Amino acid sequence: MNKITQLFNIKYPIIQGGMIWNSGYKLASAVSNAGGLGLIGAGSMYPEVLREHIQKCKKATNKPFGVNVPMLYPNIEEIIQIIIEEGVKIVFTSAGNPKTWTSHLKENGITVVHVVSSSKFALKAQEAGVDAVVAEGFEAGGHNGREETTTLTLIPMVKEKIQIPLIAAGGIATGRGMLATMILGADGVQMGSRFAASIESSAHENFKKTITETGEGDTQLTLKELAPVRLIKNKFYNDVQELYSTCPSKEALEQLLGKRRAKRGMFEGDLLEGELEIGQIAGIIHDISTVEQIIDSVLFEFNFAKDELQKNSF
Repeated sequence: MNKITQLFNIKYPIIQGGMIWNSGYKLASAVSNAGGLGLIGAGSMYPEVLREHIQKCKKATNKPFGVNVPMLYPNIEEIIQIIIEEGVKIVFTSAGNPKTWTSHLKENGITVVHVVSSSKFALKAQEAGVDAVVAEGFEAGGHNGREETTTLTLIPMVKEKIQIPLIAAGGIATGRGMLATMILGADGVQMGSRFAASIESSAHENFKKTITETGEGDTQLTLKELAPVRLIKNKFYNDVQELYSTCPSKEALEQLLGKRRAKRGMFEGDLLEGELEIGQIAGIIHDISTVEQIIDSVLFEFNFAKDELQKNSF
């Protein structure tokens, strides 16, 4: 029996990343309906918008779904309160100390998972009482760990240290990727970039199309002084690099970044001045498919690769 399917009461150990500007109720409910675990991305939602998405998600699926909460965002108390009031049963926390909210969420009957980028933080999350961790390698899109530890090395390192279930993230978009991380010790996978390029993603069509055109080496982890983020190399990214050549202060970087940069890129489709967050794995994402097609394809390839591996055993 799989630890992740048991923990969340889902069919397949596939979790959709709760990405800002991509993960509305349509994406989350589609993933849950297809047998995975859908997550609403609270990071890009005002509290009342989040409430609306949770309510719509409850109508769109009778399967389990969760909410991803980046803890460094404003309105965190209000967001947590709405999650509890609306009866959400699963919360993924990231970008902050898991001790802050875990016990409060668990007292309210909520399963808590924390996203980490190192075995040190995985241990801290386990000590804080979370039910599982997502170990995310630096290949991942969006906000990321400073250490630049890849998924291939991170998963076995975390596995060695913790007893709770482990979900692998970063660079996974296929059945073979899923099988590889599970062989390394993961109990399930979280995929972001692959679901960002889905019909049901709330991202702008311009951004989705750009994901399918992104090749090897077209993304870079940058802005480590603020919060490390993996971006597609566009005009905004080039402006950041130009500023770096002047040895800028943190304030100068903040000024260039400004506000609403991610919304501008991913939600409004400004491919020049927007922040376009995607993982390195975008290099093998060539189409915009439905969630159902994506999950079917991942499972088919997973089982095919598993059989192939058994035939080649020695």
